[in-house]
Amino acid sequence: MKIAHFSDLHYSPERLDEADRCFGFAVDDAIARNARVAVVSGDSTDHRLDAHSPALGALARQIHRLAAAMPVIMLQGTFSHEPPGTLDIFALMGSTNEVFVADRIQQVAFGHGRFIASAGAVFSADELAHVIEMHPDAVFTCLPTINKGQFAASVGALAAATDLGDVLGTYLAASGSVNAQLREAAIATVGISHGTVVGCETEHGVTMAGFDHEFSLSALFDAQCSAFLLGHIHKHQSWESGGRRIAYPGSIGRFHYGEQGEKGYLLWEVDTDAASADLMPTPSRRMLCVDFDGSPDMERLAALAADSGDAFVRIRWQIDEEHRQSVDRAAIEAMFAHAPGVKIEPRILPIVRSRAQGISLETSVDAKLARWCELTDVASSPLLERLQMLETADASEIAEAVLAGLESPSGAAPLSLVVGAAADADVVEAQPSVSPSVDGSSPDWLEGDLFAA
Repeated sequence: MKIAHFSDLHYSPERLDEADRCFGFAVDDAIARNARVAVVSGDSTDHRLDAHSPALGALARQIHRLAAAMPVIMLQGTFSHEPPGTLDIFALMGSTNEVFVADRIQQVAFGHGRFIASAGAVFSADELAHVIEMHPDAVFTCLPTINKGQFAASVGALAAATDLGDVLGTYLAASGSVNAQLREAAIATVGISHGTVVGCETEHGVTMAGFDHEFSLSALFDAQCSAFLLGHIHKHQSWESGGRRIAYPGSIGRFHYGEQGEKGYLLWEVDTDAASADLMPTPSRRMLCVDFDGSPDMERLAALAADSGDAFVRIRWQIDEEHRQSVDRAAIEAMFAHAPGVKIEPRILPIVRSRAQGISLETSVDAKLARWCELTDVASSPLLERLQMLETADASEIAEAVLAGLESPSGAAPLSLVVGAAADADVVEAQPSVSPSVDGSSPDWLEGDLFAA
């Protein structure tokens, strides 16, 4: 049986253009390739949508077109993307064929153009006998997103991370015993779920590792399904064992910068003992990302702008705080004015200053300065002398001392300033530490900081 598998459509006002262009193409392609059943494995929307939202209307039109050509199964996805009840309206959009909404754990048989759902999580013995007698085209084991909040409330937050995988593994093993009987009766078995497989890769190439993911590959293969159709991860990937296959189609379009691989939907060929899947690419938008470890290279950006065409562009660089104004952001934006979208993300590295240990424990400025000199291996006498000058004299007195130092003979003691006690006059003694240069030019130290160490 040929199945068109779509996932992670993420319809929303922000992503409407990309989602509708790609999903519309996929619907046309699946109809042209004569798919028998269509499956949407979760996250049809990106978040809660109002009934009058253009995004919801666009998604409804595409589902209606799809249902005119083939039966459709829509699985409940992540609650933050698809709040419970969001999919109920789509069950009313069937036209020539039915749209079945799988919002609970159940098994669903498809045969003679209609869906028959189990009363519980799996078909009971009586239900299974009836299903085998009717010999459907396929039986779907539906495992929508589990409310982790409710699960954590029932078993405790600490146990929820590992116990959820155990609970789902137990269910998949139980459904496997039913599916094994269906396969013996030459009925194709298909699993549908929305969640994370341990060891899968995100669209950015990051491997998912940890204990809080929903499935292991061994648990999914224990379900004894010829094909297991997954959603939630936006990168296409698959696994095979003995002819049986597990696969993510990835998101229908490219919604984030840095996503790897092609975007599309999967066209499955499923029979009793094996399954195969081919990725059918959609016209997803191009996204270019360029990172600089320092100031951006304007020549490189100019070359990129000339070749970017209709691509969305993200530019990143990192630069010290004191040099942040050296980057002409307006010029970069002007280079990519023709691009449908440009995202500029500078990272400013702050200047970090560390306090010298023990400075705050000193009670006077002199002591703090002496402590700093000790820790930084700087001679303290010249600095303490200049600090005394700043504390005891005004600007004119310091200037007179400097001028007097310039006129004094060389080889005298370092510059000093003593303020006398007389009320009517100050006694100033100043000796230059260096003599003027022979050629008449100013001494080098005049061009620097007079009071620097």
